[in-house]
Amino acid sequence: MLNISQIIAEKAESIIEKWMEEVRQDRRIESSINLSDTALGNSLPKLLKSLAAVLAHSQKNFKKIADGSLEHGRLRAKQGYEADEIAQEYSLLRRTIFAVLAPHCLKGSPEEIILLFSKINTVLDEAISVCYKSYVQERLNELEQIQSQLTLTNQELNRLVESSKDNLSYLAHELKTPLTAVIGYSELLQRLQQEKLSAESDSLSLRSIERVLQGGRHLLHIVNDSLELSRYEANQIKLNLEWIDVHSMMAVVSEILNPLAQAKGLELKIDEEGAPEQVFSDSFRLQQILTNLLSNAIRYTEIGSIQVICQSLPDQKWSLAVSDTGIGIAPEDRDHIFQPYSQAVFNQGPRHQEGTGLGLAIVSRLVQILQGEIKLVSQLSVGSTFTVILPIAISSEC
Repeated sequence: MLNISQIIAEKAESIIEKWMEEVRQDRRIESSINLSDTALGNSLPKLLKSLAAVLAHSQKNFKKIADGSLEHGRLRAKQGYEADEIAQEYSLLRRTIFAVLAPHCLKGSPEEIILLFSKINTVLDEAISVCYKSYVQERLNELEQIQSQLTLTNQELNRLVESSKDNLSYLAHELKTPLTAVIGYSELLQRLQQEKLSAESDSLSLRSIERVLQGGRHLLHIVNDSLELSRYEANQIKLNLEWIDVHSMMAVVSEILNPLAQAKGLELKIDEEGAPEQVFSDSFRLQQILTNLLSNAIRYTEIGSIQVICQSLPDQKWSLAVSDTGIGIAPEDRDHIFQPYSQAVFNQGPRHQEGTGLGLAIVSRLVQILQGEIKLVSQLSVGSTFTVILPIAISSEC
């Protein structure tokens, strides 16, 4: 009877060499392309030795072949193999073993040949099964490690985000005091300079002071907006709810912003005929919303007018609509318009240094706090309309 186990042991080197050549030429096993010969075939000698040992015994003891297959499966998982690539490797191994054994098997009887090939097939099938189990287990272990690492990374990111918020709030608070001092003393110098303005050199000094003032106001604006956004993100904005006279509130905001509109030759129109007499809300936050929307409209409008329409709506709601004849907002920018620093995505028309890119982000968040919603309709070179819809009476339980 043929000693197949001895032949496999003696021809192991030849089997490995032919098998590696087959694998290298098979384009279905892409993961082998970047592997060295050692990395590709280092688990095969043990596998063939185990196969020979199993075939040397009449009983079906698969312990040794199982150990070899387990190692092969773990190795391929670490090397990034796909499951179908492993299957193709075993298919090539089966074909290579049969090709090497064929000349020797011709010396045996048909019954012996059939028995031996059947035994080899059974052993290889078991090897493939064990290999898949170890491959899948290694993949699951890798997945668990990645999941654990992602959890830790996510926790660290959350910590960094919270830390950044705290640092931003602290930095903004620290900046406010010196900035306020710079602006205050600059205004004092400007008044003194205006009183004794008599020469061209004095005029130059006055312009320099004005530039300092503009820069200081702009920085203070950024700091205040950053603090406001930080407070919202930290859930620290508290509402002071009361019954508010809408007409009085509109008059106050109009009085503040009308000079800015007139300075640019724009007409500020206020239509409050349909407004409710009173609303139960936060007066300061309402003024903040309207002021930011009007300031934004004035900033991006060069010619025409700004209009505010206030009216009552069904279902105990009311609305504030701010329309301008400005540069408008492109459709691709509307998804980002209420995100912090979204000013950076605008490519239309001139931009002025007074903008921080935080105004609309703050408006959006304040509207949510006041239990409302904000809508935008805009057309390039025609203008934009921001409509804020709010409840007439905010629920104090929310």
